[in-house]
Amino acid sequence: MRAGLLAPRRSLPLLGAAALVAIATALAVGSVPLGVSAWADALAGRSSVGASVLLDLRLPRVVAAFAVGGLLALAGALLQALLRNPLADPYVLGVSGGAAVASLLALAAGAGLLGMQAAAAAGALATLALLFALARRAFFGRTLRADDEAASVVLLTGVMLAAFAAALLALLLALAPDGTLRPMVFWLLGDLAGATDLRLALAACVALALALAAALKLARPLNLLLRGDVQALTQGVPVERVRRALVLVAALAAGIAVALAGAVGFVGFVAPHLLRLVVGNDQRVLLPASVLGGGTLVVLADTLARTVAAPLQLPVGVVTALIGVPVFLWLLPRR
Repeated sequence: MRAGLLAPRRSLPLLGAAALVAIATALAVGSVPLGVSAWADALAGRSSVGASVLLDLRLPRVVAAFAVGGLLALAGALLQALLRNPLADPYVLGVSGGAAVASLLALAAGAGLLGMQAAAAAGALATLALLFALARRAFFGRTLRADDEAASVVLLTGVMLAAFAAALLALLLALAPDGTLRPMVFWLLGDLAGATDLRLALAACVALALALAAALKLARPLNLLLRGDVQALTQGVPVERVRRALVLVAALAAGIAVALAGAVGFVGFVAPHLLRLVVGNDQRVLLPASVLGGGTLVVLADTLARTVAAPLQLPVGVVTALIGVPVFLWLLPRR
């Protein structure tokens, strides 16, 4: 496995500390700065404006932001490893596009937030199921193909599905009435303004923990799959079963993320890349590192999105790209 810039025993604690700092900063910073008294009131259960802002507004949004970033980064890391292709992520493969189409259809039909979230999760699963049904022979066939050929078939199929989803989204936006056009556009760019339910945010964190645990259970077989299907089979890896399980984990992670925050792009692509440069390509370390890094990235991006142009709020997906691209371009030549 390729070594990273940091030893694994150091990287995960450092990333965990960075995540905690980002979360604390996000809770404290905003149009209403919160000092020690607001934190004390919240911890003591006393009612105050600061405690209400902290517990009812910022805490659900920050928890949801971390969950969304972690889920997208986990899905991206799994898909990149499964396809052995650095371009793979939920957006390139059309998974997030399918979720967005289903969610906007629910919005156009008059569904509320829960209806949109359920539709997004169903759309992600349906799109990924269609992707691998179309590319079944290449990816799940019992007759082994060359690794590059199988991955290319799946990737190209996903790109076509993403293009089809983009066309459907453009059609929906063109037909949308003026009153719903702005919410649709913001949702497509990624928006955490509606993340005000702490129970849903905590449920997403539980889903993130379960998805990561399931992925880590298959991290060793995934490491062997990175070396090729033939070598994995000779080492006793049930290739088809492992792929199916990890594809399901990636689809559920992407669907839950889109359901919570809309189409937050770029995180599933860049976070695993950045962390692979730092910690190496051992999936036992890379997967939890990607979760921590992706969650931290979205928390910081959302903090900027709601503060840099306050009282206006920017789409968080735009900010993730503005942060991630320069960092990635700066770090890549130094690897």
